[in-house]
Amino acid sequence: MRPILMKGHERPLTFLRYNRDGDMLFSCAKDHTPTLWYADNGERHGTYRGHNGAVWCCDVSRDSSRLITGSADQTAKLWDVKTGTQLFSFKFSSPARSVDFSVGDKLAVITTDPFMERTSAIHVKRIAEDPQDQDGESVLVLENPEGRKRINRAVWGPLNQTIVSGGEDAVLRIWDAETGKLLKETDKEVGHKQPITSLCKSADDSHFLTGSLDKTAKACLPPLFSLSISCFKVVIGGGQDASAVTTTDHRAGNFEAKFYDKILQEEIGGVKGHFGPINALAFNPDGRSFSSGGEDGYVRLHHFDSDYFNIKI
Repeated sequence: MRPILMKGHERPLTFLRYNRDGDMLFSCAKDHTPTLWYADNGERHGTYRGHNGAVWCCDVSRDSSRLITGSADQTAKLWDVKTGTQLFSFKFSSPARSVDFSVGDKLAVITTDPFMERTSAIHVKRIAEDPQDQDGESVLVLENPEGRKRINRAVWGPLNQTIVSGGEDAVLRIWDAETGKLLKETDKEVGHKQPITSLCKSADDSHFLTGSLDKTAKACLPPLFSLSISCFKVVIGGGQDASAVTTTDHRAGNFEAKFYDKILQEEIGGVKGHFGPINALAFNPDGRSFSSGGEDGYVRLHHFDSDYFNIKI
């Protein structure tokens, strides 16, 4: 499995997202410029220029016509995927940390960081079909009960009925998307012990997977309660803190994407290559390839060999 190295960013990667058809890959980085790649050969298709800060997250509509990005410049922007035109800019009073389109693409959930006297919050925005009718008003605003603790990620639950969030307080919460009521949160005794850094959902919305600084990934089934899910396999990545990379041997950094069987919870393999922590991972929806983005500024695109699909545990 020889990777395709994609160099289009000047700063560390922060997020990767495939479109629903799996033929396009969107990457975000600290260099202010989200980038679109062809998912088959890694060719760069274009960039989206307009942010003035690190871009933390992105999501693409189900028909691949619109892109939404969240940035440290205190805005979340809507883009036309094909032309790269900026359609609208949602302005906040603090950095926009994560974004997620709802099923149907008529709503978007955006999280903002704590800043000055403001607490971290979840904002629900209505997405207009015609960009000329778009406004910046929030349909719903949910403030973090932990106040100054940052919400790192929020995604829509099944059928847009709930919103699932996780962050620095290590608690996974489920909110009613219509009333804003907190429905459930994980018990700190059985949940993560350190901040939740990533949160992703399965393709059928049946369950979620969380990654944490406590070096664990946990599967959660609603409503019971860098990281990616594909069918029965999970890929996780990370590594030592970027500030310590220059003081230790690269082999001790654990800069490796590791694959696990989701049912048996056993490691089935690993892929090395990055020269720094892995900040972002994404499975292609067709399950035949995956991408990783690192602190080294590279996106690595891997197409699986036939042996991958015949792994026996």
